[in-house]
Amino acid sequence: MLNEAEQSQKVFQVLDQLGISYTLHRHPAVYTVEEAMKHDAGIEGLHCKNLFLRDHKGRNHVLVVTENLKAIQVKEVGRKLGLGNLSFASPERLMKYLGLEPGSVSPFGLINDENNQVLLILDETLRQTELINFHPNVNTMTVTLRYDDFEVFVQSTGNPSQVMAL
Repeated sequence: MLNEAEQSQKVFQVLDQLGISYTLHRHPAVYTVEEAMKHDAGIEGLHCKNLFLRDHKGRNHVLVVTENLKAIQVKEVGRKLGLGNLSFASPERLMKYLGLEPGSVSPFGLINDENNQVLLILDETLRQTELINFHPNVNTMTVTLRYDDFEVFVQSTGNPSQVMAL
């Protein structure tokens, strides 16, 4: 398991290798959208929430990314994907598949999914933003990057991904 400094450095290394520019913001640790909102007022761009889910048999794992304040009907997502009822995955599954601790869930965790087992679902509304924000796999920092560059990152992971209306 990587420590916080190693987690974030791995993300920065991948972004640098892809030629993606970003702005780094440091802040106290945040574990919820509400806590994050206290520290992201001065950070430009769309702020996101990331939900790591599993199907009822634990065979399929899904990372859902949407706007931070948007309510998501988890069961509806599962139905749309043909996976049945989805529920939140355990911290142990989060560590196994994305190498992350609760509170640090981010699409950047896909760099730890060497077998590309996690399906990434992006809310179609994300495409409407120029700048987007995520934790660099630690919840004491936020990275701002262009949405177009985020798509380059997503493609580089090799994970299956899909854009859908949530």
